[in-house]
Amino acid sequence: MADSVSGRLCTGPIPASVGGLPGCRIVLVTALLDPDFCYRVARSRDARFDGQFVLAVTSTGIYCRPSCPAMTPKRANVRFYTTPATAQAAGFRACLRCLPDAAPGSPDWNLRADLVGRAMRLVSDGVVERDGVTGLAERLGYSARHLNRQLIAELGVGPLALARARRAQIARTLIETTGLSFAEVAFAAGFSSIRQFNDTIREVFAATPTELRSKRGRVESSGPGVISLRLAHRSPFDAGALWAFLALRAVPGVEEIDGDTYRRTVRLPHGVGVVALTPAAGHVRAELALADLRDLGTAVQRCRRLLDLDADPVAIDTALGSDPVLGPLVAAHPGLRVPGAVDGAEMAIRAVLGQQVSVAAARTVAGRLAAAYGEPVEPDGARVFPTAEALAELDPSTLPMPASRARSLVALCSALASGELVLDAGTDPAEAVSALEALPGIGPWTAGYLALRVTGAPDVFLASDLGVRRAAAALGLPESAPALDEWARRWRPWRSYAVLHLWNSLSS
Repeated sequence: MADSVSGRLCTGPIPASVGGLPGCRIVLVTALLDPDFCYRVARSRDARFDGQFVLAVTSTGIYCRPSCPAMTPKRANVRFYTTPATAQAAGFRACLRCLPDAAPGSPDWNLRADLVGRAMRLVSDGVVERDGVTGLAERLGYSARHLNRQLIAELGVGPLALARARRAQIARTLIETTGLSFAEVAFAAGFSSIRQFNDTIREVFAATPTELRSKRGRVESSGPGVISLRLAHRSPFDAGALWAFLALRAVPGVEEIDGDTYRRTVRLPHGVGVVALTPAAGHVRAELALADLRDLGTAVQRCRRLLDLDADPVAIDTALGSDPVLGPLVAAHPGLRVPGAVDGAEMAIRAVLGQQVSVAAARTVAGRLAAAYGEPVEPDGARVFPTAEALAELDPSTLPMPASRARSLVALCSALASGELVLDAGTDPAEAVSALEALPGIGPWTAGYLALRVTGAPDVFLASDLGVRRAAAALGLPESAPALDEWARRWRPWRSYAVLHLWNSLSS
């Protein structure tokens, strides 16, 4: 059964309430929405589709997430849109009951390496606010006109409208969770003026900033200068395995695990910050201390990518769980996520440090580099991981590692510092692998590992990884890398998640 809903491949079972047959799978293909299917989803209030599309009600002028608890409107009064920005451009305002702008992001944008997918990730990262549409287009290698045309053709709106929706969501978050003045909120959200801020809030939420603040519920307490937020995700969510992965690789002085809280420093476009992430019921609690509030949206998005919060675990688990070999691993750890990265350059440096050494040895060397070349973050004495620019200037012979690896590290940092190599949310995975393998001392494993963690590519298989091969051998799979790579083709398009299941089976 095929239904055109959100522009991504999904293999989750169709719930009976949505009209599916036992054993059928949903295959969501491109761009145009199937209104009848979307309406069945809305009637069933299936939360799995929150963030994948919104429904707008012509009789009320409001748009909602599919799982909104309000009474389902008549079919004739409903329109469906791929993004909140598209609904806003059509004249609808956000529901203040289900808060559709606070739903998990669409997994579509993390699965796609085409122009629209990469553009959506960069818009979410705040590139339009920092560099404008021209800067976004240059980053993607196209003209601003072509980019605008492609986004309108698929989404119905261009980058300015998408960025406007992002600013509105950030502003609402700050209004409802902080005591900042509205002028400070407007500045932090990226608005160019107080008037633009007020007009946008009224249009998007049908309320003034003062009315939004007066309606807010209980605000979670946090320390002075700290913004506390809830990061939504789709269930199930295996926080235990994800936190264990991060703890094992935590760089001393940069990252730490304190009980259930993962804390780390982050380098952001306008300054540095410290984020603390704690799993809770149905969400991840995030506490952010930022040097510049303009980095709030970017910090939140990078935390989401780090924890893979926009993934569709039901689709992934259904596909991999049907495999006789992976099935028991998936059943033991439903909702396993692929850890991402808050900084592509940092992750690339750490990947080179981890070549041919244990995880413990790699984190020790990374900790030494952070202590020697990272900037201190006051007042807790933690450090930000050193920049590629700082490390590119070093003499390889002074680094605490074999000479060949030190030369590879400096060459990598030079490429990152010069802009010859860019690793961020908008990077095409295939282009990243090609560019990385062209550098001295970087082979398929390092390039593949970075494609998996930095770009969020869902279908990377590290057949040469020692841990993957050990886990595969324990399951009775082929031991040689070429044979194992051939075997793993049956796990497409979720081989990145298969890698995590194999790694996790070793620790289990």
